[in-house]
Amino acid sequence: MRISTILASGLLSLVLAACSGIEIEPAEIDRFAAGNYKYYKWRTEPLKNTANSSDAVYAMDPIIRREVNSGLQKKGYVLDAERAQFSVDYLQGPGTVQGEKGQDASNITPYATVLPNRQVNQAAVDNAIALGGVKETDNIAVQFNDVADNREVWHVIISKIVDNVNTVDTANMEKNINKSIAEALKNVPPAK
Repeated sequence: MRISTILASGLLSLVLAACSGIEIEPAEIDRFAAGNYKYYKWRTEPLKNTANSSDAVYAMDPIIRREVNSGLQKKGYVLDAERAQFSVDYLQGPGTVQGEKGQDASNITPYATVLPNRQVNQAAVDNAIALGGVKETDNIAVQFNDVADNREVWHVIISKIVDNVNTVDTANMEKNINKSIAEALKNVPPAK
């Protein structure tokens, strides 16, 4: 009974993660783990929106920094620029991904089948249209670099399909970043 409950909760979390529209691709953690790091710093200063731009990166910057700091500090890492052994930075940029047309978009098939309901499933057609074609993504790459030799020791890439390109929903963006950064930092080992 207990195993089935654990299995069910694990599958539920995978399904929910898959439905979120967020993809998280961490690199291997071995190089970072071998560094026995404890202290870190940010490689760049926080962004200042002096031109009062509406670019989403100005809203993202403090959220990303807060969540990365929180995640690392929960694992025992200390933000200390003077003793830093590794630095943290991130890159943000738009991208695109090719959507795929759903197979349920039509009830026409080249294979002999029995179709008791000859009606086209309009919801499936609408989903196929919505998911078909090129979709814009918002991508964040968080990178850890060794301070001594300035080489990358770990990174993670987070991609989210942008639902509405013309509007920035900061509350939804913050929720997605919070969840994504927490998930991305799960494999980072505790500080030594």
